[in-house]
Amino acid sequence: MPESINEIMVKALPFLIVPILVIVASMFLKTYFSREIVISFPFFILGLMAGFLFLVVHEYLHAVMYPKNAVVYIGIAPQYFAAVALSSYPLSRIRFVIMSLLPSLLGIIPIVFFWIMPPIYREVNGFLFGAAVLGLTSPYPDYYNVFQVLKQTPSGCQIQFYKDDTYYIM
Repeated sequence: MPESINEIMVKALPFLIVPILVIVASMFLKTYFSREIVISFPFFILGLMAGFLFLVVHEYLHAVMYPKNAVVYIGIAPQYFAAVALSSYPLSRIRFVIMSLLPSLLGIIPIVFFWIMPPIYREVNGFLFGAAVLGLTSPYPDYYNVFQVLKQTPSGCQIQFYKDDTYYIM
């Protein structure tokens, strides 16, 4: 794994490609098939702002996957412009993957509602789309971590963060 948060953020950038494609395709297809503007820009900005506020919820969604006796620190690292949930408690490999991906629900849920919301509800669509943009893109370092864990660790192991690195335990 990379040695710093900055290095993770850079190496994880390719994991933004799929969420961005989903976002762009969603807007393109909804606009194309409805043949009209489907969002209100001010409500899109409000959705982005809500998505930004949901970054704290994002970290709590990581934390809920740890057992009750685990200590999880949730905070903001302003030097990296990131919120963090930190714990050195080992998790099973599958639980680690779920813990890492759970916050993506903050993007999946709004994008699904954006897909099914009628185009005439521009304000709701704008808000949902803004929330989906941040909810789908903000977990990109988590997507990277999952990829690395699945690629580098054996099935049945436990995964543990310790200081600035990730380890597996058999």
